[in-house]
Amino acid sequence: QVQVVESGGGLVQAGGSLRLSCVASGSIFSINAMGWYRQAPGKQRELVAVIGSGGDTRFADSVKGRFTISRDDAKNTVYLQMNSLEPEDTAVYYCKIVLLGRGYWGQGTQVTVSS
Repeated sequence: QVQVVESGGGLVQAGGSLRLSCVASGSIFSINAMGWYRQAPGKQRELVAVIGSGGDTRFADSVKGRFTISRDDAKNTVYLQMNSLEPEDTAVYYCKIVLLGRGYWGQGTQVTVSS
Protein backbone atom coordinates (compact mmCIF):
# COMPACT_ATOMS: atom_id res chain seq x y z
CA GLN A 1 0.00 0.00 0.00
CA VAL A 2 1.37 3.37 -1.07
CA GLN A 3 -0.08 6.73 -0.10
CA VAL A 4 0.70 9.97 -1.87
CA VAL A 5 -0.24 13.28 -0.27
CA GLU A 6 0.22 16.75 -1.74
CA SER A 7 0.25 20.03 0.15
CA GLY A 8 1.09 23.68 -0.37
CA GLY A 9 -1.65 24.82 -2.72
CA GLY A 10 -3.60 28.00 -2.21
CA LEU A 11 -4.60 31.38 -3.56
CA VAL A 12 -1.89 33.74 -4.80
CA GLN A 13 -1.76 36.89 -6.89
CA ALA A 14 -0.23 36.89 -10.34
CA GLY A 15 3.53 37.20 -10.09
CA GLY A 16 3.62 35.42 -6.76
CA SER A 17 5.13 32.10 -5.73
CA LEU A 18 4.02 28.84 -4.17
CA ARG A 19 5.87 25.69 -3.19
CA LEU A 20 4.08 22.37 -3.47
CA SER A 21 5.20 19.30 -1.57
CA CYS A 22 4.33 15.65 -2.11
CA VAL A 23 5.14 12.88 0.33
CA ALA A 24 4.92 9.17 -0.42
CA SER A 25 4.50 6.70 2.41
CA GLY A 26 3.79 3.03 2.90
CA SER A 27 5.55 0.17 1.12
CA ILE A 28 8.29 2.32 -0.41
CA PHE A 29 11.38 0.50 -1.69
CA SER A 30 12.77 2.53 -4.54
CA ILE A 31 11.04 5.41 -6.22
CA ASN A 32 11.71 5.89 -9.91
CA ALA A 33 10.23 9.05 -11.37
CA MET A 34 8.34 11.67 -9.38
CA GLY A 35 6.25 14.25 -11.11
CA TRP A 36 3.63 16.94 -11.04
CA TYR A 37 0.62 17.19 -13.30
CA ARG A 38 -2.24 19.67 -13.38
CA GLN A 39 -5.80 19.79 -14.57
CA ALA A 40 -7.70 23.00 -15.18
CA PRO A 41 -11.51 23.04 -15.43
CA GLY A 42 -12.66 21.64 -18.76
CA LYS A 43 -9.15 20.59 -19.76
CA GLN A 44 -7.20 17.36 -19.78
CA ARG A 45 -4.61 16.59 -17.16
CA GLU A 46 -1.17 17.65 -18.38
CA LEU A 47 2.42 17.10 -17.34
CA VAL A 48 4.00 20.04 -15.52
CA ALA A 49 7.35 18.65 -14.45
CA VAL A 50 9.02 15.32 -13.77
CA ILE A 51 12.27 14.29 -12.11
CA GLY A 52 13.93 10.93 -12.57
CA SER A 53 15.83 8.87 -10.06
CA GLY A 54 19.08 10.33 -11.39
CA GLY A 55 17.89 13.91 -11.03
CA ASP A 56 17.12 14.44 -14.70
CA THR A 57 14.20 16.82 -15.19
CA ARG A 58 11.62 17.67 -17.82
CA PHE A 59 9.19 20.57 -17.89
CA ALA A 60 6.18 21.65 -19.87
CA ASP A 61 7.09 24.50 -22.20
CA SER A 62 4.58 26.75 -20.45
CA VAL A 63 6.42 26.58 -17.13
CA LYS A 64 10.07 26.49 -18.22
CA GLY A 65 12.09 29.16 -16.48
CA ARG A 66 9.39 29.70 -13.84
CA PHE A 67 9.01 26.32 -12.10
CA THR A 68 11.64 24.05 -10.62
CA ILE A 69 11.30 20.48 -9.37
CA SER A 70 13.41 18.74 -6.77
CA ARG A 71 13.31 15.58 -4.70
CA ASP A 72 14.51 14.38 -1.33
CA ASP A 73 14.76 10.61 -1.49
CA ALA A 74 15.49 10.32 2.23
CA LYS A 75 12.04 11.81 2.85
CA ASN A 76 10.29 10.27 -0.18
CA THR A 77 9.31 13.80 -1.08
CA VAL A 78 9.13 15.81 -4.28
CA TYR A 79 8.78 19.58 -4.43
CA LEU A 80 7.52 21.98 -7.06
CA GLN A 81 8.67 25.56 -6.68
CA MET A 82 6.42 27.82 -8.72
CA ASN A 83 7.52 31.40 -9.36
CA SER A 84 6.06 34.19 -11.49
CA LEU A 85 2.67 32.54 -11.35
CA GLU A 86 0.11 33.43 -13.97
CA PRO A 87 -3.69 33.08 -13.96
CA GLU A 88 -3.23 30.36 -16.58
CA ASP A 89 -1.48 28.26 -13.93
CA THR A 90 -4.75 27.92 -12.03
CA ALA A 91 -5.53 24.21 -11.73
CA VAL A 92 -5.61 21.23 -9.44
CA TYR A 93 -2.05 19.98 -9.14
CA TYR A 94 -1.50 16.25 -8.79
CA CYS A 95 1.61 14.38 -7.73
CA LYS A 96 2.52 11.05 -9.31
CA ILE A 97 5.06 8.61 -7.91
CA VAL A 98 6.38 5.78 -10.08
CA LEU A 99 7.37 2.80 -7.99
CA LEU A 100 8.43 -0.50 -9.55
CA GLY A 101 6.83 0.54 -12.81
CA ARG A 102 3.48 1.44 -11.30
CA GLY A 103 2.10 4.95 -10.89
CA TYR A 104 0.50 6.23 -7.71
CA TRP A 105 -1.46 9.48 -7.62
CA GLY A 106 -2.25 11.90 -4.87
CA GLN A 107 -5.63 13.49 -4.36
CA GLY A 108 -4.54 16.86 -5.72
CA THR A 109 -4.10 20.35 -4.33
CA GLN A 110 -5.79 23.46 -5.70
CA VAL A 111 -3.70 26.34 -6.98
CA THR A 112 -5.55 29.53 -7.83
CA VAL A 113 -3.77 32.54 -9.31
CA SER A 114 -5.71 35.80 -9.33
CA SER A 115 -5.03 38.55 -11.85
